[in-house]
Amino acid sequence: MQINFVALFLAAIVTLVTGFIWYSPKVFGTIWMKENNLTQEELKKGNMLKIFGLTYIFSLMITMTLMSLTIHQSGAMGMVGGPPLIDSAKPSFAAFMADYGMAYRTFKHGALHGFMSGLFFAFPLIGINGLFERKSWKYIFIHSGYWIITLTLMGGIICGFA
Repeated sequence: MQINFVALFLAAIVTLVTGFIWYSPKVFGTIWMKENNLTQEELKKGNMLKIFGLTYIFSLMITMTLMSLTIHQSGAMGMVGGPPLIDSAKPSFAAFMADYGMAYRTFKHGALHGFMSGLFFAFPLIGINGLFERKSWKYIFIHSGYWIITLTLMGGIICGFA
């Protein structure tokens, strides 16, 4: 199974692009700042290189997890002894990949799994943190919506092109 690393690197950029739009003042940025008691001046004080650099690194980590959630053939490698480049892979792996190697490898399928990851994983995590931090439902829904959309797009890119 070939991995398109360019697609993974591009999928990681989605967090930045989506965040730029989602948290802009014309979309949810003003509400988000109000819910966090932040001002424009406070936001300008951060080290942007550090924030964006670490965001991209964390996003690459997310792409690795999404790859295993969206590309089902990766599970077959574990069942047959590893990737075919290693001598431990059984001959049945080549036959399996010949028959099913590109099954469900579409943007639509990856987007579905990305959406489910956002709805059933990111939303509950943000919800739990938000409840204990005494954050509003606006705060929870703004962040959850961002992650649902972001993971949907990332999952689509990873499954369709990686």
